[in-house]
Amino acid sequence: MARIAFRGRAAATVAAALVLGATGATQAVAAPADESRSTTAVQARAAAAAEVDYDTWQSDVREVIDEARPYVEQRLADSAGEKPAIVLDIDNTSLETHFQVLPPTPAVKPTLELAQYAHSKGAAIFFVTARPDLISWVTEANLEAVGYPITGLYQRNIGDLFRDTAEFKTSKRAQIEADGYTIVANIGNNTSDLVGGHAERTFKLPDYDGALD
Repeated sequence: MARIAFRGRAAATVAAALVLGATGATQAVAAPADESRSTTAVQARAAAAAEVDYDTWQSDVREVIDEARPYVEQRLADSAGEKPAIVLDIDNTSLETHFQVLPPTPAVKPTLELAQYAHSKGAAIFFVTARPDLISWVTEANLEAVGYPITGLYQRNIGDLFRDTAEFKTSKRAQIEADGYTIVANIGNNTSDLVGGHAERTFKLPDYDGALD
């Protein structure tokens, strides 16, 4: 299958726009505020993204997940009396958005395997993404189609599009904790996925200096 180089959240939004258009929807998809960059910066990052090798990326992802796996196994074994949870980013963390634009986008296999294992041991699986909630049905259907268990899915509403991405994601993890869960691991490929606390451990997948967002 041909791999199409396209950037994460922007790719997901464009793909959803195509799907919505095909179904006759008339709503416009608003570009997130933090996606606006200068033409030069966008071109530079697009060039860098085009150079990302799929097999290298898969190997680098596997290395991080292999580090996370024994920790998750041990932590869940010691979680009696708790409501353990794993929080996952979506684009280029849970789904291979950079390499295939249109849904159903394939799962990032190492992440999927970890999520399925954790869920089988009683962990809740939450997804916190900067995607707009206008496309929540596309996102949820894609995650389910490739085999992810879903306890909760948090996407940005219209008001959230004007918030800092890291602030938005931190607030959603805080909300998950307020609902009684202990976030034992938070996994993402961008710094904004991981900063702000509200997780016992964080694991960063490669983004190659922003080439994969």
